[in-house]
This record gives sequence, C-alpha cells and structure tokens, in this order.
Amino acid sequence: MITFEEQIRNENIKDIANKLMCAARTAPKARGIDNLVLAVATDDTIVKIAEKMKQLAAERDMAFLNRDAENILNCDAVILFGMKISPLGLNCGACGFKACGDKPKNVPCFFNANDLGIAIGSAASLAADFRIDSRIMFSVGQAVLALNLLPECSMVLALPLSVSRKSIFFDRG
Repeated sequence: MITFEEQIRNENIKDIANKLMCAARTAPKARGIDNLVLAVATDDTIVKIAEKMKQLAAERDMAFLNRDAENILNCDAVILFGMKISPLGLNCGACGFKACGDKPKNVPCFFNANDLGIAIGSAASLAADFRIDSRIMFSVGQAVLALNLLPECSMVLALPLSVSRKSIFFDRG
C-alpha cells in the first residue's frame, strides 16, 4: 500500500490544529486565570464564517474581509481563539479606567486582551514549527462574533491553517 500526502493532508491539519489549541491553553495567563475559549472550525462552518465575512465586507465597507473570506475557504481548519471579558481586579488603569469597577462591562480588560495575544502567538509559533501556513486574523473573529459561535466571548481572533505549494496568506494584494 502507498499513501500519498494529498490523501492525509486534511486529517493531518486537523490533528495539528488540536496540538495548536493545547499550545494556546498552556500559554501564560495573567494571575493564572484562564478565560480562553478554543475551538476549531472546519467544513461547513468555515463556509458559514466566510459568507458572514462577505456580508460584513459590504455592510462595513471593508473590502479586505472578502479577501480574507476567500483565504479561509482554502483552508481545512480555522482555529478560533475567544476571550471572555473578566477583569482581574488589579485596578491598574490599563484599560483606560481608574478601577475595574469603573469600566463598562463591554470594555475588555487589558490583561484579557494580552492573554489572548499570547495564546494565539504561542499557537502560531507552533504552526511555524510544523511548517503549516497560517495567519492571525481579526477579520475572521468579527464574523465569529456576529454569528455568535462563541457566545461567552467578546473578543475573537482566528488562526486559519493551510498546506499548499505557496502560502495563501501572503502576496494577497
């Protein structure tokens, strides 16, 4: 028997996506408090997200959302990184308000946003180690939020994964 790479590519990308979520989970979190929500979108869910991105492109006059939608349609997996807003009670003022109690509920805690960035950075680094093409995208997160796919989260970023002869995420025009 012989197995060609094309026959196992989709399975391998999904397996690597699972490993990347583990890397994100173990990334450092402020005060050791974990407000991270992780999921992998595949198949029909990717199509649903891409369709919403195209709709948002028209509504918000953001043409690059169309480009990013086409990118994710050429991916076998898109990792979603969500963060719940949960002030850490440090009263640091980094969010722009003097104390955590002064901050409106919809304003992210600086440390929640920072933890989200560290987690997705950890996953992106491991994707590079696996030689999987990826690109951190806030645009995908906007569609995920609009679709309420991660209902606990008020901040979402995504890491689409691709294996092709040339990275689809660069030289995009």
